[in-house]
Amino acid sequence: MSQSKPIPPDLLRWATDQLPGLDQVTDVSWPRADSRVWRVTAGAEVAFVKLSPSTGDYEREIRGYAYAARVLAPHEAPRLLAADPGLQTIMTSPQPGRVVRNLPLQPEEERHVHELAGRLLRRWHDHSDPASESGQDSGTIRSSLADQAEEAASCLERTAEHLDDKQRALVRCVSRELPQLAEDLPVVYQHGDYSTRNWLCSPDHGHGHGVIDFAMSANGIAVEEFVWLCAAVWTPRPDLKAACLAGYGRMLSDTEERALRLLATRFGVSYLNTGLTKRNPTLVQRGHLVLTRMAHEYQ
Repeated sequence: MSQSKPIPPDLLRWATDQLPGLDQVTDVSWPRADSRVWRVTAGAEVAFVKLSPSTGDYEREIRGYAYAARVLAPHEAPRLLAADPGLQTIMTSPQPGRVVRNLPLQPEEERHVHELAGRLLRRWHDHSDPASESGQDSGTIRSSLADQAEEAASCLERTAEHLDDKQRALVRCVSRELPQLAEDLPVVYQHGDYSTRNWLCSPDHGHGHGVIDFAMSANGIAVEEFVWLCAAVWTPRPDLKAACLAGYGRMLSDTEERALRLLATRFGVSYLNTGLTKRNPTLVQRGHLVLTRMAHEYQ
């Protein structure tokens, strides 16, 4: 058996019970502390084992996998093979394709990938249960937007001297406007982390587009799915935004566009604040980039 870093002994015993003959363990975690994922094999059989960082993550992911099995085809999302609430771990099937982030795609190929991503996300959203998007969930969603507005105001206090006038004004708009928009934004069951690191592309096998990682799945506003894309990808590439929304089947409303800009701005000032606090130049650079894009794109 070979492994690139140790898998916890109790987790290894559990994985061996689920996959008899397990002979190889390979760490495939993202380079962050709370990501703990291993690829396990038993001869030709392959599966993935994930250790959730919290009970909330585990419960959201279990629900997300059940939802994906109902609304997406087998080639579009992995399937849950086993789970243990005590260990807070899951075992899932392999998924065809390669992670889209950092793939060397030509512009036309990128547009096609974003269009397919929009189509899949629309089907995901269309199966949301309206009955589950009221009551306590509505209160949670309003609270989430209020918390993000408060975070932006707090970050502004610590980063104001690093921002120009337009950027400071835009961050103030986040704290003032975001909570007021909650009632006017469509609510869906979100994937929750619909970024290119969770998109899989396998055109060589005829499978098209797939998605992974449901640990952030929950009821929320639809436009929140696009925040990372807006901040990191779409602003310098409006053709990708157009392709994704074409696949999604509708344009964003004026209120959604405003919310998207404010949410992306919160994203940027949070990056900047964290980078300054932790003296991390990469996060500082990302924060400045997002804030510059938001202030310039929507001036």
